[in-house]
Amino acid sequence: MSSTQEPTRRSKRPELSPEELEMARVAHRCIAESLDRARAATIGLTSDEGEMPSVDLPPSALRLIGEVLGQLSERRAVTVVSAKLEMTTVEAASYLHVSRPFLIREIEAGRLPHRMVGSHRRVQFDDLHAYKLQMLAGQKDALRQIAENARDLGLEY
Repeated sequence: MSSTQEPTRRSKRPELSPEELEMARVAHRCIAESLDRARAATIGLTSDEGEMPSVDLPPSALRLIGEVLGQLSERRAVTVVSAKLEMTTVEAASYLHVSRPFLIREIEAGRLPHRMVGSHRRVQFDDLHAYKLQMLAGQKDALRQIAENARDLGLEY
């Protein structure tokens, strides 16, 4: 299985030293500023042995690198997943923190797109993430409605 097809492979969150956190913070700021000021898409790398050649990167890649550095500088975990990644029903259920039977019911009800590979269902990550956002929005609405009902009944807490 190729590395792009391993969504469940976990790497340990990097423990950055204070110096590395500061480096990530500065790099994030520099990348953001350079993208705001110009359309330049090169980044210079240096090594202990001397100057290395510049590397040409598209602005979208620089934005992604800047975002990752910003998150790391705030000690947040980062996962980068290809939007075109397909997940098994077990992996998709794990991502949503639901049971596999619940996920299968959602697929069969037509609320979550999928495709069949032989007799196995595959769910595209983009569809799964959109479903998750929709599910979270529904939960927030339900909680808001419960709070309103409690307030109407004088059960504020």
